[in-house]
Amino acid sequence: MDSSIFFQSWIGLVRVVVVGTVAYMALVVLLRISGKRTLSKMNAFDLVVTVALGSTLATIILSKDVALAEGVAAFALLIGLQYIITWLSVRSPAVSRLIKGEPTLLLYRGRYLPGQMRRMRVVEAEVRAAIREQGVAALRDVEAVVLETDGTFTVVTPGTGAATALGDLPPAAETAVHPDQNGN
Repeated sequence: MDSSIFFQSWIGLVRVVVVGTVAYMALVVLLRISGKRTLSKMNAFDLVVTVALGSTLATIILSKDVALAEGVAAFALLIGLQYIITWLSVRSPAVSRLIKGEPTLLLYRGRYLPGQMRRMRVVEAEVRAAIREQGVAALRDVEAVVLETDGTFTVVTPGTGAATALGDLPPAAETAVHPDQNGN
């Protein structure tokens, strides 16, 4: 067995510690400058940026072929692109629709919406698990379950402002009455 898989040189270790520390500090500074939205988990686009930043940090630390300055430039590029896309999505409905998904109603007033669930690739067991996570025992105690744009489930119970909370959802063809009609 080759001993170089365990240890190659002190220089390599020192490089990892020094470059890793400086790259980490640069990433933290750039993230603080760019604001909280950069690492939010609002949608798939945000997840991609977060994973890309982590991958870039690992590459900077472990690859001798990537200079620290190149890595910091990659951080700045990713964060800058994230900033531009989110800035545009706030100002342009077309960009917003392209980048973000829509929340999807999966259960409404105790009734599963099978077409919506099939389209979102969600099974009843996942919806029930989300309901249990909220400490709710019976489906009759649930106004709605929504699959949010970030992939999380929101359980809305009666008396929690259900009409207001569900008002921005696109109507599901399977619901006889849209959730925000008739004040319900």
